[in-house]
Amino acid sequence: MATIAVYSLKGGVGKTTLTVSLAWCAAGASARRTLLWDLDPQAASSWLLGATKPGKEEAQAVFTKDAAPSDLVRTTDIDNLSVLPADKSLRGLDRLFHDLDKRKRLAKLTDRLNKEWDRILLDCPPGLTDTADQALRAATLIIVPVIPSPLARRAFDDVVAHLKAEHGKVAPILPVLNMVDRRRSLHRAALAELPDWPVIPMASALETMTANAPLSGPFPASSTAGPAIQRLWRGIEKRLAG
Repeated sequence: MATIAVYSLKGGVGKTTLTVSLAWCAAGASARRTLLWDLDPQAASSWLLGATKPGKEEAQAVFTKDAAPSDLVRTTDIDNLSVLPADKSLRGLDRLFHDLDKRKRLAKLTDRLNKEWDRILLDCPPGLTDTADQALRAATLIIVPVIPSPLARRAFDDVVAHLKAEHGKVAPILPVLNMVDRRRSLHRAALAELPDWPVIPMASALETMTANAPLSGPFPASSTAGPAIQRLWRGIEKRLAG
C-alpha cells in the first residue's frame, strides 16, 4: 500500500481536480483498490465523487478515534474507487491535532488500512497547517501541483524548505506544472526552465468536471489533459515500484 499526498501551499492550482483524476487512474488504469481520503473541509473531492450526504459520524470522528476510517468509507460509481469524505467538522481539525499533540495520528490511521487498499490518495487542505503536516508525514510520495509562474515557483520552494526544516527527512516530492497554457509567454518560460517537471495542460474538460458530478465510468482520455494525467500516473507507479 502507498499513500500519495496531493498538496499545495495555496488554493486555485487545480489540486482537487488532479487528486480525483489520479485516483481515477489508479482505480481504472492500474486496477488498484483505491481510496481517496478528503482532508479538505471544502469537501470538493467528496462532492465530485458523490459522497457529501451526511453520515452517521462526522469526518473528525476518525481522528478522535470515535469511529474507524473504514466505518466512514463510501463506494463511488467508479470501479475500485472509494472515498473517505470530508465535511465541515474538519474546519476544527488543525486545533484538534494541536491539542492531541500526536504528530503521526494520520500516518498510523493509514497504516491500519494497508490490507484494504493498494493506493490511498490524500486531498490535503492548502497552507502550512497541522492537518497538512499530518498528511505529509503519512505520505509515501508528495505531489505538488504548481501553476507556471514565478510566484508559484517561489511558493513551491517555500514548501520544500518548510518540509526540510520541520520534518527533516521527508517523502519524495514530485512537482507538477499544472493548468499549463502554452499560449502564455510566462508559461512557456516555465516549461523551458523546468523541462523535467511533468506537465498537465489547461483543458476545458477538467474545468467542467463539476458539471458532471458525481463522476462515473472510465477516465476520460479524450481531452488534451487526459493523456498527460495518465502519463503522470504511470510515472508515479514506476516511482512506487522502484
